[in-house]
Amino acid sequence: MSETFNADRLTRLCDFLRQSPTPWHAAGNMAARLEQAGFQRLEEKASWQLTPGRRYYVTRNDSAIIAFQLPESELTALRMIGAHTDSPGLHLKPNATQSSAGWLQLGVQVYGGVLLAPWFDRDLGLAGRVYVRHADGRLESVLLNVDRAIAIVPSLAIHLDRDVNSGRPINPQTQMAPVLMQSEATTLGELVAQWLEEQHGLRAVEVVDFELGFYDVQPPSLIGVKQELVASARLDNLLSCFIGLEALLACDGSQGALLVANDHEEVGSASACGAQGPFLADVLRRINAQLGGRGSEKGSEESLIQLIQSSLMISCDNAHALHPNFRDKHDERHGPAINGGPVIKVNASQRYATNSVTGALFRDVCRESGVPVQSFVTRADMGCGSTIGPITATELGVPTIDVGVPQWAMHSIRETAGTKDVEHLTRALVGFLNRAKLN
Repeated sequence: MSETFNADRLTRLCDFLRQSPTPWHAAGNMAARLEQAGFQRLEEKASWQLTPGRRYYVTRNDSAIIAFQLPESELTALRMIGAHTDSPGLHLKPNATQSSAGWLQLGVQVYGGVLLAPWFDRDLGLAGRVYVRHADGRLESVLLNVDRAIAIVPSLAIHLDRDVNSGRPINPQTQMAPVLMQSEATTLGELVAQWLEEQHGLRAVEVVDFELGFYDVQPPSLIGVKQELVASARLDNLLSCFIGLEALLACDGSQGALLVANDHEEVGSASACGAQGPFLADVLRRINAQLGGRGSEKGSEESLIQLIQSSLMISCDNAHALHPNFRDKHDERHGPAINGGPVIKVNASQRYATNSVTGALFRDVCRESGVPVQSFVTRADMGCGSTIGPITATELGVPTIDVGVPQWAMHSIRETAGTKDVEHLTRALVGFLNRAKLN
């Protein structure tokens, strides 16, 4: 087995991807691993008593999570890794029940920049968060995961649309309502009540509200003659969440280290648990209040600014790998190869937060870790996506770099990345978290 192919880590990755169909499930699964590793859960509504050398985590909205390792010695800087828990998909509308031609269907709304065509003819499950009211009036939040094929969005036969392979627009309002069962009488509420009883033993509860979405139940797979590839839903960006968590758990704890996984990146990050919200700033302020600065400056605004400016954020979000069938979609000198190492993402218009200072440091980290490194710049005649990197840098002022694992089919229902790159980026991030100096 190659030194850059860690079978145990890939098994953990596939388990994490399979068990994390929504941001709430992803954050919950990350929290479970953190607790197993000795991280202590903090509550935002409670007072914090932080101790040097200890490890903590906190969640917001149950869909975003921050975990941090405090050094035994003085806290002068934090080595931060950022990612996001959400992925594009089809979410249910509040009044989703509808019927047509004798079939129960559910109306959907598009979340994020979904590549719609691959959603047709897939085995779809349903997952998310449900609020119920008990007989005594008590409200409770429960996670739901119907992890079997309960729905499908059937394609229209080519005989009825001869021009379909020439390309046609897809209307998610009229053409993408999944089909669930041959009935016009059953409602979504009845089905949710049935699933809640199956999964949680809940009876005689009222479904008050929900946030539910469909997902592909096909499990992750290692693909290729030599298993060079991993294929799965939600690689963007659960792959970065997983790698960041693996690095945090593997680091030696000698330095101040932090992992943040925000929600809502795919729709702009403008939420209380998104990168544009105050979640990370709130946590840093509370850490600084107890452990930042010295003497009269201890816990002051001055010491907070010093801490932030002495820190570094590596924003991890997957990059567009060079596609063998569409090589012309890349700048010929900036087409990252799958299994060629992590990608530094650069954009002159600040769609990525990388600059020469942060780029040089990451290249040095990769050199010290024995990891190859690549660069991505979009073609000058094409638009460029963005990440939590520029948003975090703007909100906090923290020096930031954007990197990621190269992948194909970004925002598809099933995406593809390189198995060796999982190990490449993990090793680089461990090296970063253990690094004694950030400049």
